[in-house]
Amino acid sequence: MRGGRLTSGELRMLLAATTIATFVTPLMSTMLNLSLLDIGEEFDVGSHDLGYVNTMFILGSVIGMVPAAKIASIYGMRKVFLSGILGSMASALIIMSSPNFPFLIVLRLLTGIFASQILVTSVAMIGLSFPVENRGWAIGVNTTGVYIGLSLGPTIGGLLSDTFGWRSLFVLIVALFMVAFAVCTRYKGEMKPQEGRMMDWKGAVMWGISIFVLMYGVVNMSEGWALVMIAVGGVLTAATIWYLLRAESPVLNVKLFRDPTFAKAALASFMNYGACYSIAFFLALYLQSIGKMTATEAGIFMLLQPLIQVLLTAKAGAVSDRMRDKRVVPVFASATTAVGIAMFIMLGTDTSMFYVAVMMVILGVGLGCFGAPVNTILLNEAPVQFRGDASGVVALVRQTGMMVSMGFGMACISFIMGSTDNLGPDTYDLFIDVIRLAFSICLVMCILALICCLTLKPGREVRES
Repeated sequence: MRGGRLTSGELRMLLAATTIATFVTPLMSTMLNLSLLDIGEEFDVGSHDLGYVNTMFILGSVIGMVPAAKIASIYGMRKVFLSGILGSMASALIIMSSPNFPFLIVLRLLTGIFASQILVTSVAMIGLSFPVENRGWAIGVNTTGVYIGLSLGPTIGGLLSDTFGWRSLFVLIVALFMVAFAVCTRYKGEMKPQEGRMMDWKGAVMWGISIFVLMYGVVNMSEGWALVMIAVGGVLTAATIWYLLRAESPVLNVKLFRDPTFAKAALASFMNYGACYSIAFFLALYLQSIGKMTATEAGIFMLLQPLIQVLLTAKAGAVSDRMRDKRVVPVFASATTAVGIAMFIMLGTDTSMFYVAVMMVILGVGLGCFGAPVNTILLNEAPVQFRGDASGVVALVRQTGMMVSMGFGMACISFIMGSTDNLGPDTYDLFIDVIRLAFSICLVMCILALICCLTLKPGREVRES
């Protein structure tokens, strides 16, 4: 960072800039959840293929965030942050003219790559700028921006899709990113915690190829050929890790995982997001098919969970800052989330909407209390010069968990519903079976996250050097 500590005004501007951008980013995903049926009708694709709309966005972000984090640390986080906004705007403009489904999916992959630049730099800039005593609160505010985006996405997306069609969503995305860019340019500071180091392009290419092969296999794991891709991707990933451990300036500092607290917090975050991300995908389909709701009605109903998260996230970060035992809030969050997922498994074709609402409130409490405390632990465990790498890990485990969550969900659709994946009254019972299988797996992941949180070492001293 240049120029020493930032003033309080500069800190506020930085927090506003990063929060606005991270608010817009999840809109690119959640706004489409209630447009999936319209997209499916236009391009004549079923629920399994519709999963690619979100999955390819996440895959792109996972591929892009590791090199983006390193490039930002070397050449400037603000530059990478703003270039991510511009790239996301450009891809949204092109998506509006999608002539077919494959074109849409490729553009979603590219959008994810650009979005990764926003995801990895926002938390890193906060972690490098804010003092320890306020860092958890600031990360909580930034995470609240994410949850506001998640909460408004379904409602706005459903309303626009019903009124103007699904392509209109990207007009709004472009407009919001223009506002975000304007605010971000008012913050003039630059941060280069690893200035002068060489960029590890070889490691970046190895990472991108290995993750694409592995995760594409996970997404299609119900297919016979996918097992081969998973095996090949696993070997390539192992080779990439072997290389990164020996590289002088690796694109991803995997040695951070030698710290047991860092490793357990990262695994807990991966498991938590792996358990929960596909909820929005399945719930949107459930409400619009079995629940007989319009996209607008489903969007308003789905506001409940993320609104709870918005109310709790910043507070959870602040409470965790004041607690000596940093396990308390994440353990409570993981246990509460597990209860909500267990309730999701019990959904049926005649389940009351009151039950669904209670389930969403419980999930909102659990998820709202999880993100900020665990992310703060991850950042605090990393030395200052590697805080950009740690921020990359924060985003990486989140997005990879989301990727796996959608992969399991899509695989369950293929295993149970086969080729009859177009939702209708004759397949409702099969769809419920899909939900029960998918979220039984998710419940196991949530319990593993709880175990990781329980075994975190409490009272860890923050590393500032």
